[in-house]
Amino acid sequence: MTIELRETAPANPCCEIEAEHVHSEDSEGLQQAAATFKALSDPTRLRILKAISGTDELCECNIVPTFGLSQPTISYHLKILREAGLVRSERRGQWVYHRLNEKALFGVVRNLTEIAE
Repeated sequence: MTIELRETAPANPCCEIEAEHVHSEDSEGLQQAAATFKALSDPTRLRILKAISGTDELCECNIVPTFGLSQPTISYHLKILREAGLVRSERRGQWVYHRLNEKALFGVVRNLTEIAE
């Protein structure tokens, strides 16, 4: 299910507080936040993030047997996390090592905090 925000220019805002309305300049940031939240919406991806966060870096060869999922499934979940910017990956020979992108994860927390305010 995809929700698309469309800016409409009402003649009169519904309330006196202009800052509370969604503005078009916010849409790119909202799209990025939505993609990140979507990446975090899967329990397997959350478990992978937790496993990676417990180490400096984690080889994909260590993730696969721990989760009991096939290698292509783990690779798919890691791809989603990489595309959301939550994980950084580096190939060394035939193995791929993953590390948590702490800056991106803190950005997610910041986005949630801004929503809650």
